Amino acid sequence: MNVRRRHISAVALTAVAALGFGTLTACSSDSAAAGDTGTFDVVASFYPMAFLAERIGGEHVHVTSLTQPGQEPHDLEISARQTAQLEEADAALYLKGLQPSVDEAIGQSPIATKIDAAELTALEEHGTEAGHGEEHGDGHEDEHSHEDEHGHDHDHEGGDPHIWLDPVKYAEVAEGVGKAFQKADPDHAADYRKNTATLVKDLEALDEKFRTGLTNRTSDVFVTTHAAFGYLAERYGLTEEAISGLDPDTEPSGARVKELQKIAKDDGVTTVFYETLVSDKTAKTLAGDTGLKTDVLDPVEGITDHSRGEDYFQVMEANLTALRTALGAR
Repeated sequence: MNVRRRHISAVALTAVAALGFGTLTACSSDSAAAGDTGTFDVVASFYPMAFLAERIGGEHVHVTSLTQPGQEPHDLEISARQTAQLEEADAALYLKGLQPSVDEAIGQSPIATKIDAAELTALEEHGTEAGHGEEHGDGHEDEHSHEDEHGHDHDHEGGDPHIWLDPVKYAEVAEGVGKAFQKADPDHAADYRKNTATLVKDLEALDEKFRTGLTNRTSDVFVTTHAAFGYLAERYGLTEEAISGLDPDTEPSGARVKELQKIAKDDGVTTVFYETLVSDKTAKTLAGDTGLKTDVLDPVEGITDHSRGEDYFQVMEANLTALRTALGAR
C-alpha cells in the first residue's frame, strides 16, 4: 500500500528551476533584502519541512520556518507580515493539507517555487481508528474534514498528511527535495546529492531500529490523542486508536470514549499517549477512567525544551522507546 514515488511532478520541477538567491527572516524586524547572503532561501511551513531543508541544503541554504517552536502547526495563522516576507523568498517547502493558512498564503503568493511534499510520496487514507472502527462502529462524525475556529476547512480528503512519521515515506520526500535542490542550484548539486544520500541512509537506519525494536511485542494496539501515527502504525503492523481525529483540536464523542475503554480492555492496552504541543487533559482523563498509564508519543511537529530530544531522530528514537514499553516489546 505504501507505493514508492521517487519523482517530482513536472510542475514542481519547472517551478524549482526558477529559484533565485536571497535571504529571509520571518521572526526578525530587520529582515535582510533578497540577494544579500548568496544562499538559497527556503521558507518551510513547519519543523519536519525545515529539518529536511536544513539537512539537505547544509551551508548553501538559509531556512526559515513559518511555525515557531512550541506552536501547534494545525493552528497556525499566517500574519500579514509573514505573507509579505513569503513573497520575498526564493522557495517554499510545505505539506499541503496540514496547515490551511499556509496552503492559502502560498497559493496566493507570487513566489516562483512552491514545493509540496505531499506530491513527493503517495498519501494514504487514515481515519480516527486503524482497525477497530469497522469492527465496533465508532459512533462519531467523519474525521477527514473539520472546520476550525478560524473558519478554515481542514480537508484531508487527499489523504493523511502525517507522512514524516514513517521513516520510509519521509525518505521518499527527502529524495524529492534533494532532486529539487540539485536542479535549482546546480553549482552545489554534488553537495545536495551527498547530503540527501546521508539523510536517506539515516532514515533507513531509523526504519530498521523500529522494525527490530517492535518485533517481539505482546500487543499491537496503542492509543493516542490525535490520529497522527497512521503511517507509522501501518509500516510496523500496529493499530493506532486515536481519541480525536487527524486534527488534535477535534473533540471526541462520548461513544468514542466508551469504545476506547472497551478496546483498552479487550486488547491489553497499558498506556494512553499524549503529545507535547497539545493539552494532555483528555488523555489523562481516559487513562484515569480505565486505570491506564500515560506517556508521551511525540508527532515531531515542533521541537521545544519539553521535547525528548533535540532533533527529529532523537525524538523518534524516544518514541520507539515509549512504544516498546507500552506494547511489551522485548
